[in-house]
Amino acid sequence: MERRVPVDEGVELWVEERGDPARTPLLLVMGANASGLVWPEALVDGLARQHRVVRYDHRDTGRSTWAFDEHPYAVRDLASDAVRMLDALGIDRAHAVGMSMGGILVQLLLINAPDRLRSATVLCTSALGTGLAGDSDLPGPAPELLAYWQTMGEERDVEAELDWRVEHWRLLNGHGVPFDPAEFRALEQRVIAHSGTPRGPVAHALADQSGLDRGPELAAVRVPTLVVEAPEDPINPPPHAPHLAGLIGSATLATVPGMGHALPAAVVGPLTELIAGHTAAVDAEEQRVR
Repeated sequence: MERRVPVDEGVELWVEERGDPARTPLLLVMGANASGLVWPEALVDGLARQHRVVRYDHRDTGRSTWAFDEHPYAVRDLASDAVRMLDALGIDRAHAVGMSMGGILVQLLLINAPDRLRSATVLCTSALGTGLAGDSDLPGPAPELLAYWQTMGEERDVEAELDWRVEHWRLLNGHGVPFDPAEFRALEQRVIAHSGTPRGPVAHALADQSGLDRGPELAAVRVPTLVVEAPEDPINPPPHAPHLAGLIGSATLATVPGMGHALPAAVVGPLTELIAGHTAAVDAEEQRVR
């Protein structure tokens, strides 16, 4: 089921739900400048076997409102969007899964709205105050990615834009699992058709990053949290995941061998199994203590 949900004045988010609405909700929070369609269908379907799965387009991506030029916002506002969306859907508490910038947003939810979360899973991300959103001694993105990002947002025709996006995914994928250009070209063809434009989203790269230096507050988190390490991640390489898991008082650390900063078919099965196992254990414990 698809719908558009208002989250701010003049801003609506495209939302899709899948699975039995009577099951515990699970919210998928995608990364920067990425439509919710980037979540692989096999992962969404796998999680929908035990959850009411909600995925959505951030503002300025996909079918959600694009208005950054007229109404700029901060990255932290995207976490508020997620809470307002849960409100609009009548969801009191959800499992939250965040990838990349989505992992940053889930960390903000762990601090600002822990009562809205049953559990959290973060992957391919860095701790608040580190990585792209901070300053630390941890390693930064690969130089070839930083150079490639300089061409983000340039005007291209559809085929050239598809070529740019596929090459971007190749760089993000890393070298741990095979990269299939046809798989990611088909993904981006679906994303462009869904968005209705080949224009590449860039708003989140321009958004205000203030208010994200809150890593020390993660020590107080008590929501059951799974940190998934992507050992071949060229944006947040090891030891970002162990560092984040060490900051969160309730965290468990797990690894998907070979995973980079992309979700090719080769990693979807192991990742789905990790997330589903984590959320099932939390749901079972909640049932036990009732």
